[in-house]
Amino acid sequence: MSNSRLTLLYPTGYQHRSFYWILVCAVMLMSSCQERNSSPNVLFISVDDWNDWVGCMGDSIVQTPNLDRLAEMGMLFTNAHCAAPVCNPSRASLMTGLLPSTTGVYNNAQPIFATHPDLVSIPRHFKNNEYLVEGGGKTYHEQIGFNNPGDWDYYFLWDEGNRENGWWGQYGLPPAPQPEIRPEHSIADLTVLNFDWSELDVPDHWMPDYKVASWARYFLSRQHDRPFFLATGIFKPHIPWYVPKEYFDLYDIEDINLPPYNPDDLEDVPEAGRVIALDHRSKHEKVVEMGLWKDAIRAYYASISHSDRQVGRVLEGLEKSNYLDNTIIVLWSDHGYHLGEKDHWHKLTLWERATRVPMIIIAPGITTPGSVCNKSVSLIDLYPTLIELCNLPSKPELDGHSLVPLLRDPEAEWEYPAITTRDRNNHAIRTEQFRYIRYQDGTEELYDHSNDPNEWTNLADEEQYREIKSELSKWLPADNAEDALHKTRDLVFNKEEYKWYAKPE
Repeated sequence: MSNSRLTLLYPTGYQHRSFYWILVCAVMLMSSCQERNSSPNVLFISVDDWNDWVGCMGDSIVQTPNLDRLAEMGMLFTNAHCAAPVCNPSRASLMTGLLPSTTGVYNNAQPIFATHPDLVSIPRHFKNNEYLVEGGGKTYHEQIGFNNPGDWDYYFLWDEGNRENGWWGQYGLPPAPQPEIRPEHSIADLTVLNFDWSELDVPDHWMPDYKVASWARYFLSRQHDRPFFLATGIFKPHIPWYVPKEYFDLYDIEDINLPPYNPDDLEDVPEAGRVIALDHRSKHEKVVEMGLWKDAIRAYYASISHSDRQVGRVLEGLEKSNYLDNTIIVLWSDHGYHLGEKDHWHKLTLWERATRVPMIIIAPGITTPGSVCNKSVSLIDLYPTLIELCNLPSKPELDGHSLVPLLRDPEAEWEYPAITTRDRNNHAIRTEQFRYIRYQDGTEELYDHSNDPNEWTNLADEEQYREIKSELSKWLPADNAEDALHKTRDLVFNKEEYKWYAKPE
């Protein structure tokens, strides 16, 4: 071998040092790429207004084969609860890891990024750490200006025309399929427009949630050069319950069971709780009087099965991809739902029916397939959980706690209750055994779930439970933030800039 060949293969002096550093940099780059590519992906699936009516959670009527299959793949949390029993504050708290009492976001009229523009959300944290971050459907509240474009590399809207309209979801309005005459049921004239249902004679692929699921499948079919965070937001079973007839056909009205109901249920409930239960949007007595109770429940079941089908289509897309073995799957509902219990319909209460949600986590290499955890946990815990599972920089300011110890062992020690807030200074504390509610006027409710799963007997005034109330009250938020800015009272939204401004004096 000639000296020139030797020089090329084994350079000396400056050539040697240059070659050495090039080699080191190449190795470091390869190592960095391998480490980045080996980071787990995240498939983040949300559903809306879905309570615990799921087959794997014990409902014998509902048909949810895909959620049941998800539960068999990982861990089902049977005692998971929302941080707020209404869409916007629940989603804002989950996505930012901060309780409503921390941010002041208590209702659907308070866009969190208008008051707190610098908050780093879950998708933004992943984006800041070199993940490809895309989303679609209802992840944040779907009203104009409630999402944050900076959180995403791309966001899919089922109706592209809404991109110029503040990313409005517009799920219950055209061009989403509607019945010929709306409302179809006159109960909507007595309550709210969307409290309606219809068996639509349209194909499934016309539905907004089908389009969102199809987009997610397309995303999963593509090759990505870095780990991804994919948020897929399914709107149903949110009202109006307009879904194709095929889903209504899954349920015979004669097979529908009414939920547990006690006509004297509200007698031992404080006035603050009765006001919430008998809210003008409910009119339970009218639902019963008009003979619509079972009919409405059937429509809710049909909407659940429509959502379950779309979740299954997304899961099928993941299973056909190259990502299944290295993808964390998280499924959650933003809050529960009343269907006549405690004379109430819809959400907004601090009782079990409105706070309990289906939540499933599949973490490859950590969760045991088919495992079940009965500890009381909160949606607020998902942010720190994902940080630990994906080895992202920690965020000690978050209000939740990582669920990873429970993902490894569902019987691991867990001292934290679930805290749910409804408007300012109204809170529920849920442990494995008890639900304790304190309203802003100081009145209380206490229920023992070991023998009262329907929360029919308020124990708050019984002397023997004074110590239990005292212990549970220690978990009540010490500070309750002032109300965040209101979208119409305090703010003006610029659609072109996608930005909130203070309303002129």
